[in-house]
Amino acid sequence: MSDATTRKLFLEELAGKGEALILVHGLGGSVNTWYPQTQVLKRDQRLFCYDFAGSGRSPLAEGISIASHVEDLLSVIAQSGEKRVHLAGHSMGTIICQHLAAKAPHVVASMVLIGALSEPPAAARGALRDRAAKARSEGMRGIADAIASAATSADTKINQPTAVAFVRESLMAQDPEGYARNCEALAEAQAADHSAISCPVLLITGDEDRTGPIPIARALASAIDGAELQILAGCGHWATVERPKQVNYAMTLFAARNRKKAA
Repeated sequence: MSDATTRKLFLEELAGKGEALILVHGLGGSVNTWYPQTQVLKRDQRLFCYDFAGSGRSPLAEGISIASHVEDLLSVIAQSGEKRVHLAGHSMGTIICQHLAAKAPHVVASMVLIGALSEPPAAARGALRDRAAKARSEGMRGIADAIASAATSADTKINQPTAVAFVRESLMAQDPEGYARNCEALAEAQAADHSAISCPVLLITGDEDRTGPIPIARALASAIDGAELQILAGCGHWATVERPKQVNYAMTLFAARNRKKAA
């Protein structure tokens, strides 16, 4: 457990080399969302993975919001000892990364946004609040079953059932109250100022991602100057575990191109 400035967060540092990359999971995720990536990316980068407040192994906290998550991410960056870092986010984590990159562009060297969205659409905001209420009243099992089915692709369910099991277990392991508070934080999320984001950005989304679907990804790529978009075939919302090889390859090439430009 590592002591962040604002609250205690579970933080893992992988003994990699090179520039620092901080990995930010999404709603219902944890550091393990990124396990398939960490085993490859640690060859070229120092990796920092953490569970954001109320998720995974980080304890429940008061006042959970996108703004508080951004402040916590700044604390993790401070703990890395680096003045400038690379970020990768998944789902809700992409909103946190976008806000930080807009708020402190001098801190962010590049971003990879997987299953990204800028803010929830109106219908999703109500659904997230309903989900928070369900987590509190019924626990996580029904939510886990529904998301494991709806958020993964048809191909994943047929050919990679272990990935579906991973998603289900990731949801099942969440503290219901922590999950509920993060649902409410996401329901209130507003888009970052994309014109203030100046770093290189790679967006990755699955062609069967219903949370961050292709039209949303394309709109976000258009809103962020110079952003690249890669679409993964036969992939749902949990690309890090559904298509780990493709995600690893895309992230490795993106990092290599950025290092070449910097040199």
